[in-house]
Amino acid sequence: MSPLHHPTRRAVILTALATAGATAMLPQAAVALTPAQASTLVEQVAGEITRIINSGQSETAMIRDFERMMVRYGDMPTIAQSVLGPPARSASASQIAAFSEAFQGYMARKYGRRFREFVGGTVTVTGAQDTGRFVEVLSTVTIPGQSPFEVRFRVWDRSGRPLFIDLLIEGVSLVISERSEIGSVLDRNGGSIDAATAALRNLG
Repeated sequence: MSPLHHPTRRAVILTALATAGATAMLPQAAVALTPAQASTLVEQVAGEITRIINSGQSETAMIRDFERMMVRYGDMPTIAQSVLGPPARSASASQIAAFSEAFQGYMARKYGRRFREFVGGTVTVTGAQDTGRFVEVLSTVTIPGQSPFEVRFRVWDRSGRPLFIDLLIEGVSLVISERSEIGSVLDRNGGSIDAATAALRNLG
């Protein structure tokens, strides 16, 4: 397998705006939240990221705040299971919890270190629709020096409040891409979730 890729400029800003799980592993349950509530969540996260980027803090402080934002707005247990893929089915609750914690730190470091490149970026919500499994929020992302492009945020409230579960960047699931990256980590560690979790703590 190839080594972990260097995140593109576009992927960084979008990952900063949401953390998600691959929908293929989501339970088949109808959502209770409304498109308006899901849209509000996207707007809140966009505002929080804008605050972090423009805070003038050190890189370490920005990464710390980004990780806190992920925990607040992302359904991290679902994220962990989705990114792990099939190996998650045989993992214990404690293994999932440990992997989830390591994964969120890895994501915060991987993408948070490039926050200063995105001062002036904006996310504008343009619509939302209930798919029956989640609410998909449509948005337009504008980054200085690039053409605007569409991102679809997937949100549900199965954990009791609206949280991110996935997003599509021009049709491509960011977390499915991360599943490939984590697959590489698992391969290099003999398929052991515990060893992969330990490795993630030093990556990103």
